[in-house]
Amino acid sequence: MIAIIFVARLSYLQLFTDRYALNAANTSIKTEYVIPQRGVVFDRNGKILVGNQPAYEISFTQALMKPDFDTVGFCNLMQISKADFIKRIETIKKEKYYSKLTPMTFLKDLSREDIARVQEIIFKYPAFSIVSRPQRQYEVATSGNLLGYTSEVNEREIKKDSTYYLPGDFIGKTGVEKSYEKDLRGIKGMKYIQKDIKLRNIGSYKNGALDKDVVTGKDITLTIDYDLQRMAEEMLVGKHGAIVAIDPNNGEILTLATGPDIDPNLFTGPYKSKNLYALSKDTLYENKPTFDRSVQAAYPPGSTFKLLTALAGMQMGVMDENTIFPCGGGFYYRGLRIKGHGGADPLIPSIQVSSNCYFSHAFIAIMNKYPGDPSKGVDEWKKIMSSFGVGEYLNNDIAVGSPGRIPSGKFYEKRSGKKNWSTDYTMNGSIFNGMGQGDVLVTPLQLANYVAAIANKGWFYTPHIVKSIDGKPNPDPRFKTKHKTLVDPKHFEPVLKGMEAVVLRGTARSLKSNDFTQLAKTGTAQVPQGKDNSIFVLIAPADKPRIVVAAVMEHAGFGATWAGPACTVIAEKYITGDLKREHLYKKMTSASFMPEYKRQWIADLKRKGLYKDPAADSVKLKRKQDSLNFIKEQKIKLQKKIQEETKNNTKNVKR
Repeated sequence: MIAIIFVARLSYLQLFTDRYALNAANTSIKTEYVIPQRGVVFDRNGKILVGNQPAYEISFTQALMKPDFDTVGFCNLMQISKADFIKRIETIKKEKYYSKLTPMTFLKDLSREDIARVQEIIFKYPAFSIVSRPQRQYEVATSGNLLGYTSEVNEREIKKDSTYYLPGDFIGKTGVEKSYEKDLRGIKGMKYIQKDIKLRNIGSYKNGALDKDVVTGKDITLTIDYDLQRMAEEMLVGKHGAIVAIDPNNGEILTLATGPDIDPNLFTGPYKSKNLYALSKDTLYENKPTFDRSVQAAYPPGSTFKLLTALAGMQMGVMDENTIFPCGGGFYYRGLRIKGHGGADPLIPSIQVSSNCYFSHAFIAIMNKYPGDPSKGVDEWKKIMSSFGVGEYLNNDIAVGSPGRIPSGKFYEKRSGKKNWSTDYTMNGSIFNGMGQGDVLVTPLQLANYVAAIANKGWFYTPHIVKSIDGKPNPDPRFKTKHKTLVDPKHFEPVLKGMEAVVLRGTARSLKSNDFTQLAKTGTAQVPQGKDNSIFVLIAPADKPRIVVAAVMEHAGFGATWAGPACTVIAEKYITGDLKREHLYKKMTSASFMPEYKRQWIADLKRKGLYKDPAADSVKLKRKQDSLNFIKEQKIKLQKKIQEETKNNTKNVKR
């Protein structure tokens, strides 16, 4: 009976299953993976943004290394030195996943010319072989932060998904490449190859019956309109800031531009690592090109936030559109004075002139809704703000982001050290929240999103970046849900009328267009470092909104002067299909705020005691050079004198 059991089990293992045969890969059967092409990335109009091109590597397998290996000949073929060859081999052997039987990457990013030169001779060196691996090819020269890049997997990424990634594989590191990695990467093909004792191929295992076909990555269509994106990036040259445009009807992001921008072509080729390092270290004048200001930078929203202050105040019942707050040429409260605009007006004229008085009093009314307990009023206000997607992550398909900040009652209790902190309004700065200063911080994407909610009179779809995958609508349920704010729809009408007045006769009247209607709000946020941030939000057309645009220009000045033209140019191009007010576009593309950034950068270094005056250094350098020149002249004179004396001595000796 025991013999029968053994015979039956052995028969099963040898005749009816390949489990142990395949597990014996280290002895006779090797698994070869076929790397799939990554999916192509298109814009919403079908323009190819990211494609693929072949890239070549040289792999090294220690087990195939012959004792009589011609090192010098191989180094000449690869055009490397012997010392470089030895260093590369030693580095490979130190890698965590190194195995004598596993091909390891020896050289990367070889050109077609290099491969053509070596492919007919490399057979002499069986330990080395040519590996073709798809590489990203960028068809555009902007939007590097948006599109992202791919690079070799690290140990942490292999551990996270060890069933797919192997050493040497590539993975999306940032941008769309990262957030849609599983769709873009495809499925690897697998081939089981029989090898002899010298690891030479002797054919497919079972004639390829167990092989798996490679599956190309899925193509992705973005919601981005690249014509708008390129225009936005061009207007941000020489500036720090962001321009974001959203279709309020479905939450599709039309533009997500950041300044400074990155050319994605820097992410490919043999100098990729050096380029990435240089970009990450570019902090001169706080450039930080790898920092996506459209979703990572949190700014005080300035007067654009007054729209939400009005909506929250009306929803909380502490004011209505006819409420009039005192404003005698400015805001005065418990020793605090803020420069104001307009007089004692109701809501719509106050939005039109962007009255600091009105909205400061409105926020005081919000805090005083529950006498003796300002935290309760602030927490109720915070809930309303959260319903607009402010102060929290938007939970979308963008790889990075910031939640911004909407302070709570506990925030001010901790700051003041007491439960009833109403007597400290002016000290803790909470009053400034009504004007979009204070402790409120929002990202440009959040700014555009809450204006989209206003355009829709109380609802929005989560902003997202991918429209379709392999030609089918994006299936992510997060982007199908209509989010409703906590503000009653009836309260939006006076706010929208106020935004209309801003364009017709208010702070943005210079940006009025004869070709389409606009609703807008200017913002000029004070910042301690220097000039104000220029902020602007826009809805167009006024009757049936198709686009919402928000722009932030760091340290540029008045909102309607700089951020405003950027917004209206983007809206005009999208709605009319043409750029009619070209002077506004030229104004933006020709302007640069780098001198202001340089001034702030130098001032900050001086505060830290780290600044070195280039002029002083140049004077020192000149003095040093003059000294060296003097020494050189003296040396030449001395040499001439010695030569003359030598000649005279020679003559004397002859005599």
